Amino acid sequence: MGATIHDVAKRAGVSIATVSRAINNNYPVKAETREKIEKAIEELGYVPNEIARSLILKTTSSVGILVPGITNLFFPTIVEEINRTLVNNGFTMSLYSTDGNPIMEKNVIDNIISRNMDGIIAIDPSMENLDNGYFKDLSKKIPIIIINGNTNKYKGNFICYDEEVGSIEALQYLFKLGHRKIVFVRGDRSLSYDLKENLYRQFVKSNNLKYEKIISVGMGNSLEVVEKTREIFEKFLHSKENATAVFACNDLMAVGVINACKNAQIQIPQDISVIGCDNTLLSNIIHPKLTTIDLKMDEIGRKAAVEIIDMIEKKSIVNKKIVYDTKLVIRDSCGEKK
Repeated sequence: MGATIHDVAKRAGVSIATVSRAINNNYPVKAETREKIEKAIEELGYVPNEIARSLILKTTSSVGILVPGITNLFFPTIVEEINRTLVNNGFTMSLYSTDGNPIMEKNVIDNIISRNMDGIIAIDPSMENLDNGYFKDLSKKIPIIIINGNTNKYKGNFICYDEEVGSIEALQYLFKLGHRKIVFVRGDRSLSYDLKENLYRQFVKSNNLKYEKIISVGMGNSLEVVEKTREIFEKFLHSKENATAVFACNDLMAVGVINACKNAQIQIPQDISVIGCDNTLLSNIIHPKLTTIDLKMDEIGRKAAVEIIDMIEKKSIVNKKIVYDTKLVIRDSCGEKK
């Protein structure tokens, strides 16, 4: 049986209350007394009861992380950096996947609050709960940071990647390569997909292009979307529309497009060019290597963790937006139109 706080108090020759004050650092303790207590803790190998400690301090030093899925490498990459930064600062995290379902999202958040967690980081939360003001109201109750594409539509505490800059850069790159028939591939309802689609439509219009094609492949944040995109895009290829380039809203969809082209014996980039988004690990291991938009996921994850810790420690509710630039990473999946 492990040592108890009673054992520590007895060894150090002080009261249990004094040991508690030294551990929780919520009341002054003389340096000499603290040294005795720390020595007793080390000799006995005492580990404080974190549940009891959290009740005393009204804090758990933990953060709930929400993602719509975990098989899209975009989310684990951000979460890994969040976790690393939290742990280095004495915090822990609990990860929750919502499947992009707004009801499940609310249930998960209720669970986080019931566990007395200190804050929430929501990555690409549902548009429904952004539109209906749920997250805006939630931010008045608990420190929360939302990570998603840059938009002025919502008020709150956001860390964003500037998808507008990245998407325009990608479309202009295809245009410079001579492509005038560009297909846009997206998933179901999502702020990120909607932002990109609006930019695509504006791009087609501003460049007086005669061709506009939008393909929706359903939910776009799980590995299943690769196969679903392949099936849908193979049907599109059979339509003989002779598109010369594809802009896919994430790397999973881009991989599905590449697989469809391979099955149809269409060469990339000789016959059709493909651009993805997120710059996940997939983009560097697929053949040909994928040209994609880098959203600086590592930097965003670190910043989100730093900001939530600051909010928790200062017991402050802030309302600000931090926007990160993106960049186009050019690899092998795009070429000049022949």
